Amino acid sequence: MTQPVPETRTPGQVTLVGAGPGDPGLLTLAGRDALRQAEVLVYDRLVSAEILDHAPVSALRINVGKTSGYHPIPQDEINAILFEHASAGHRVCRLKGGDPFVFGRGAEELDYLRSRGIACRVIPGVSSTTAVPAMAGIPLTDRRHAASFAVITGHKAGPEALDSDWAAIAGGADTLVFVMGLTNLPEIAAGLVRHGRPASTPVAIIQDGTLPSQRVIIGTLASIQGDAERAGLQPPALIVVGTVVQLRHTPPPEPFGDA
Repeated sequence: MTQPVPETRTPGQVTLVGAGPGDPGLLTLAGRDALRQAEVLVYDRLVSAEILDHAPVSALRINVGKTSGYHPIPQDEINAILFEHASAGHRVCRLKGGDPFVFGRGAEELDYLRSRGIACRVIPGVSSTTAVPAMAGIPLTDRRHAASFAVITGHKAGPEALDSDWAAIAGGADTLVFVMGLTNLPEIAAGLVRHGRPASTPVAIIQDGTLPSQRVIIGTLASIQGDAERAGLQPPALIVVGTVVQLRHTPPPEPFGDA
């Protein structure tokens, strides 16, 4: 009697896709194509509905989004979700805001999956660190003002102070871009002034960058905390420090709209 052949499952693939900074028009063509092929879509909170709509209606959608100070699905569980569905032979699209490797946890997810035999690929995304200032009319470099820029996280993991080398940051580049830093704005401004940045240094804060709801306020390191409080700014917001802020054009470039 012929014995039945045991069923085998071919592992699927996980594609890490950068969704861009928010405006659906800034999703790359490669990212759009990966979404269209997805059987399982695992996505972050800040990804717009217009971008999610590129995935097939039949795709399983799993929201693993986080907000500041609130992480309902821990990273270990996200890793396990990706592994579970890829192991079942599915094409998994892991959709992350901005670029997967710029202040995301794409590298951690990639290492976890590859160490367990899951095929992975990465599709870069337009990073909010460069796109948000650009869409607000602020160049990060300009030969008259800035030959370098640095991107720094303004987020801290716990109640302790930011673990930052303020002396190195303050003098490390002409333009400084802080992500996830609105909550810690007083500490950021004070740290920069304490280590040599003039209190008169221009600062821009951009809320909801690249979106129709975008708001921009301009101040200095001395004034920006009060400016932000009066404006009632809320995360997500990006902070730009440097004389390039003076070059902001009004009105700024228009959003692109749907991809």
